[in-house]
Amino acid sequence: MPAVRPLGTRMLDLLAFAALTLAGVALVVMALVQAWQVFARYVLNDSPGWTEPVALLLMSFAVMFGAAVAVRRETHFAFESLRNALPPAGRFLLKSIARLISAAAGLGLMLFGGSLMIDAWSVNLAGAPLPAGLRFSALCVGGALILLFSIERLVTGDFKSADSES
Repeated sequence: MPAVRPLGTRMLDLLAFAALTLAGVALVVMALVQAWQVFARYVLNDSPGWTEPVALLLMSFAVMFGAAVAVRRETHFAFESLRNALPPAGRFLLKSIARLISAAAGLGLMLFGGSLMIDAWSVNLAGAPLPAGLRFSALCVGGALILLFSIERLVTGDFKSADSES
């Protein structure tokens, strides 16, 4: 019988699933926006100005949400050779340091991205009738998710991937 996972972990599972789903949707919509750009430019001979900023926004969300899920699953870029060669205490120490660095990076992205988002919100994006602060919203939200998932890994001390726990 599989073990029942705590409610907090299940909620974070849902949040990670939602982030990954939104990242996938953003990639699909970005591809459709770019396809419209090509069609409009070469078939209609009328290139819309909104496609580039919208595609960049969608790419930003896809990257940041995907990065947050990678932090939770601990499938992000890492140097594992040294860590795996160490005894358990050394592995735990290096894993904890990596999680702290991820948490600090997430905090920085959230705070500085949020500051940039607020500062630029009153300005319109060039080519699209959207607030320019949206360019930084992915940094803010993605950074918050990275921070949250890093803290989860620090608190649980879990060495396994979130996917392998199911």
